[in-house]
Amino acid sequence: MAVALVGLPGAGKSAVGRRLGARLDLPFIDTDHVIEQRIGCSIRDYFEREGEIAFRDLEQTVIADLAAQPHGVLATGGGAVLREANRKQLRDHFHVIYLRSSPEDLFRRLRHDVKRPLLQVADPLGRLRELHDARDPLYRETAHEVVDTGRPSIAMLVDIIVMQLELAGIVAPGAQPEEPSD
Repeated sequence: MAVALVGLPGAGKSAVGRRLGARLDLPFIDTDHVIEQRIGCSIRDYFEREGEIAFRDLEQTVIADLAAQPHGVLATGGGAVLREANRKQLRDHFHVIYLRSSPEDLFRRLRHDVKRPLLQVADPLGRLRELHDARDPLYRETAHEVVDTGRPSIAMLVDIIVMQLELAGIVAPGAQPEEPSD
């Protein structure tokens, strides 16, 4: 079984994906982590040194490699859906869930984060609104399911996703709910 999470930076793809993988007893794979292993430096450094196009080329290669043997829970980078080839690979080889967050919710979560290159701008909330407007249709096009992140805890989001996967026939009913921990 293969599930991929898409959404804007800060939507919770890695945190939710890690918990979802543990819940379903599946490996968790973060495309950004795979990319950093391949390049031997942070994405931020690579992005600054090589530029966005080189980064997107590398991201496309990683997604194609992971789609060749899809298994586990995959957290994608926020811009993975920008390329049609990635949207097709994800939709064809994974059950894709869009973790939808409002720009305002994301800003509350990310306002002190200095690791995200696209948000190192004078008006990060404005940048998040631009990203949302540009990418929301692409996330929706790619996704089989949409989950609004809003205010639920990570454990609640995992429960919602498991329920959707059960309804879609992706997982057998009865995966144990998480013990509340956050």
